[in-house]
Amino acid sequence: MIFVLYPPVIPLPCPVLANAVIEFIVKGGPIMYPIVAVALFAVCVLVERLLWWLRLATRRSPRQLEEVYAALEAGDPDQAIARSEKTTDPVVRMIHHGLKHPHSSMQGALEVAAGHELQNAGRFLGAMDTIVTLGPLLGLLGTVTGIMGSFSSIGGDELAVEKVTGGIGEALIATAAGLGIAIATLIPMNWFHSRLARLQFDLEAAANNVLILAARHGFDQSAARTAK
Repeated sequence: MIFVLYPPVIPLPCPVLANAVIEFIVKGGPIMYPIVAVALFAVCVLVERLLWWLRLATRRSPRQLEEVYAALEAGDPDQAIARSEKTTDPVVRMIHHGLKHPHSSMQGALEVAAGHELQNAGRFLGAMDTIVTLGPLLGLLGTVTGIMGSFSSIGGDELAVEKVTGGIGEALIATAAGLGIAIATLIPMNWFHSRLARLQFDLEAAANNVLILAARHGFDQSAARTAK
């Protein structure tokens, strides 16, 4: 007689986890639906911003920035424009737009270009701030509605105790979900703010260096320098 041993079948935890999540949402009451919507929006925003900053880290080019500085130090703005023309570095891109200022001063062009870079880097920070505020408020609303449901069940019938505990559980689940969303969003939001502040410092430092070099060699003029 031949015995065949088969490996034990291990059930996947995904259906169990999905059922637990659905049960958690249902127990949290109707307020959990907007909380879930806010959570999904928060995940989308955080993933988009994280990918954006990771891509930016690979696009920075200190070597190209030094080449542009070297051309300006030599008093050759045309060479600096040529070296900064095709770049993915936001600092070098700001310098390129600043050097090509046909209708404004160099300082004004640098400020406008830096503003565009900071605007792109600071996308969705306002949305994240709203999520951090809205999450606990929705949780608090769920707490109020859950407690209201508990008190409305008192004295109704013999199942009042079960309804009261269900209402309290609904209140606690909604509060925990709202606070969880706020905490999970606040930490990466602060990291994004720190990265934005660092980028702003790099842009300001580069703009000051360009203006100093331009003034030293006398090509910081409001007259047009039309790109070739």
